[in-house]
Amino acid sequence: MTGNLLLLSPFRRLLVVAAACSATLSLTNVRGDELPWKTNFAEAAAEASQQNKQILLNFTGSDWCPWCVKMDEEVLNKKQFSDFASKNLVLVKLDFPRGKKLSPDEKAQNEQLAKKYAIQGFPTFVLVDASGKEVRRQEGYLEGGPAQFLKWAKGQAVQ
Repeated sequence: MTGNLLLLSPFRRLLVVAAACSATLSLTNVRGDELPWKTNFAEAAAEASQQNKQILLNFTGSDWCPWCVKMDEEVLNKKQFSDFASKNLVLVKLDFPRGKKLSPDEKAQNEQLAKKYAIQGFPTFVLVDASGKEVRRQEGYLEGGPAQFLKWAKGQAVQ
């Protein structure tokens, strides 16, 4: 019996540490997780026009692309990005998953937009105005966390 308790003790400690880490991560990412990523470009364009904002198109392979996941974790789920995005951007996620299914309409829209913006890899971020005219793009992972990504979004030189 005592041996079983000794075996459970490290496991219990692991559970406590995992729960603490999970709580810490969710507290640091609360704002990013709450960002309203749209999946319908037409709705996003109407909202951007009405609110005088630009649109950030996030071409991603959410369930298979490691660099996309890294950008989500290191940039898009951070408070600094969330604060900027909520004031300045309408966010659109254009997903190209391998495991999860999209509706036929969403899949067709995403493919059409990928063709229109000549997307060649993931992640690719395209900043457009409300009419859909490209302002700038970032192809691939951008090092430097939210600060570097926001410099790019604002049109400042990225190091």
